[in-house]
Amino acid sequence: MSDAVRIVEVGPRDGLQNEPNPVASKDKIELINQLAACGLTHIEATSFVNPRWVPQLADAGAVMDGIRRSAGVTYSVLVPNLKGMQAALQHAADEVAVFAAASEAFSQKNINCSIEESFARFAPIVDLAQENAIPVRGYVSTITDCPYAGAVAPQAVVEVVERLLDLGCYEVSLGDTLGKAKPDQIESLLELLLKRVPAQALAGHFHDTSGQALDNIELCLAAGLRTFDASIGGLGGCPYAPGAQGNVATEAVCQAMADWGFETGVDLERLTQVSVFARQIVSAQQD
Repeated sequence: MSDAVRIVEVGPRDGLQNEPNPVASKDKIELINQLAACGLTHIEATSFVNPRWVPQLADAGAVMDGIRRSAGVTYSVLVPNLKGMQAALQHAADEVAVFAAASEAFSQKNINCSIEESFARFAPIVDLAQENAIPVRGYVSTITDCPYAGAVAPQAVVEVVERLLDLGCYEVSLGDTLGKAKPDQIESLLELLLKRVPAQALAGHFHDTSGQALDNIELCLAAGLRTFDASIGGLGGCPYAPGAQGNVATEAVCQAMADWGFETGVDLERLTQVSVFARQIVSAQQD
């Protein structure tokens, strides 16, 4: 197995979307530029979502237009519908992501439609992305627990993952939205999932509410996964997942990878400095 691990930095999008007050566009742009300078090769910069639902990301176009593009860095955006995909093209996104749920209740709360309806929305997004040679990444949220419906059956996760891959996503990120997944739950899910899907088509996305994110990541590494989402400074949380804490911190994941003998290509010392900046710009909005 490869000892190289790809870190997908989701702080500028997932990390900032749950802040009570929007962070200034210039600060978001500076954050993204600093993250790229650390050696991160994949940065989820923002989301072209209706600002009525996520006002913190209403400046998505300005952010994408304002960043300093670094060679070798993929700047991706989340798109919930065809309008968002069109905006992503207009603002030169390198990649787009679509967001599904394994829980019907969470799908309704988060994107205001059923799982089946969400896939109907995704189809024209993927078609337009493929027409423009834009890679599409998939997310599946609530992989073990839903804040509205409780435990989520592993088979439900498998079905959504397979549908996203069949739709044309090159990779699906497994989202522990509440941050409450226990390693034995992740182990059981992966045992079932890897019978149907290759490990290289999967990524891990763990929130750290229960302090078990790194344990779950280590377990995923043992199962063959080599891509993990993380958020600088541990920022984040979902507006539609009550009680969810921030994503696992990028600096914590990169340090753990170094300790475990995996290579991320990230300058950890520089990354730690960027985490201080990330917390400062968030704190400034709260004062």
